[in-house]
Amino acid sequence: MHNSLHVKELSELELESLMDYWYTADADYLKGMGADIVKLPPRADFTNTIARQIQLPYPKKKAFALVWYDGDQAIGHTNVNDISFGESAFMHLHLWYPSNRKKGMGSTLVRKSIPFFFEKLQLQTLYCEPYALNPAPNKTLPKIGFEFVKTYRTIPSSITFEQDVNQWKMTRPQFELLKLN
Repeated sequence: MHNSLHVKELSELELESLMDYWYTADADYLKGMGADIVKLPPRADFTNTIARQIQLPYPKKKAFALVWYDGDQAIGHTNVNDISFGESAFMHLHLWYPSNRKKGMGSTLVRKSIPFFFEKLQLQTLYCEPYALNPAPNKTLPKIGFEFVKTYRTIPSSITFEQDVNQWKMTRPQFELLKLN
């Protein structure tokens, strides 16, 4: 199942598709994942910020993104930010099209993405803190081997509202076990 799914590092070729995801998204969809459409920066600013990150060597990246593909079509992305190279980063998950959601693709794509983050950024711990009321990532993460840590109230990023998030983590030893299975 899902044999055509694969992952690659974000390049400038996919940058416009990634921006389209954010800037054509429905406000209710964004709210459902904890984002606030009015907090999105101007598109050109966001594009330039991501383009600069693409060019940086791994130890200097503040953000790192992967694009999810089904065959030759880009269908989503995952990214990490708050990177402490060699230590930790915080992962975000985004399937761009409603037709691809609720089909098990997310679990497969996250499994294929995790090695990039652990290996390229030499992580010891990978965190994910989805909005507590967003069921998709909160169902996906434990299936893959993430461990639930806690629920707490915060403003997770510059484009989100105050919310309860569920903190999940995967340590390097958990990742190494996952690679063996």
